Amino acid sequence: MPLISISGGALFAERLGSDPPRVLALHGWGRRGADFGAALAGLDALALDLPGFGASPPPPTGIGAAGYAELIDPVFAWFDQPPVVVGHSFGGRVAVAREAARPDSASGLLLVGSPLVRRPGRSRRPPLAYRLVRLAHGWGILSDQRLEAEKRRHGSADYRAVSGVMRDVLVAVVNESYEEELGKIRVPVRLLWGGDDSEVPLAIAQRAAQILGQSGGRVELEVLEGIGHHVPLSAPAALASAVRAMLAEVSS
Repeated sequence: MPLISISGGALFAERLGSDPPRVLALHGWGRRGADFGAALAGLDALALDLPGFGASPPPPTGIGAAGYAELIDPVFAWFDQPPVVVGHSFGGRVAVAREAARPDSASGLLLVGSPLVRRPGRSRRPPLAYRLVRLAHGWGILSDQRLEAEKRRHGSADYRAVSGVMRDVLVAVVNESYEEELGKIRVPVRLLWGGDDSEVPLAIAQRAAQILGQSGGRVELEVLEGIGHHVPLSAPAALASAVRAMLAEVSS
């Protein structure tokens, strides 16, 4: 897949098929557009490297999904009609934020293992030990180095793997939930989920489907039994089938 530059190098994307593209794929956190190579083979598509991943430079500040939705605006100039937008995990957050802010900029959404709502009963409050260290640091008792060590000890693998502005982005997005944005979506939505997804459990897809349905949108949920979180890599044939089904639906 050739890698193309968009907007003077502000973004890069893998190019599949020929012009004009009909599908835009947005990858998960820590991944890149190349993840979709097998799933989008034979289709006319762009698989974007989101800002801060792959070849695309990071955003200037620690923005959330809505900020990413604005940053990818130049990509849509490559399409002569609204594309089917495929969003895996973090990419699904961006896809939903974009469609809520700019209705009908997509012809349909295919959301895969995306953390669109918070897990039921999951606390957002940090552990007590970390809160005490943070308080002591604020009082000047503990050093910056000790605070950073505690952040790494209590943070997720994704948190430990990034620094600087991308850590700020991660902190912003993990605290977001998209019930309001889901309620604004009117284009067809397909939710494709790994039945064994432990990172974004099926209950999140079911809640998202409920919100979409209550708002009058067209929504379907397909569960891939025995598949985990990384559907583009572990079940590319199933993802390809879902993309083609969505293309047929929006073209009918």
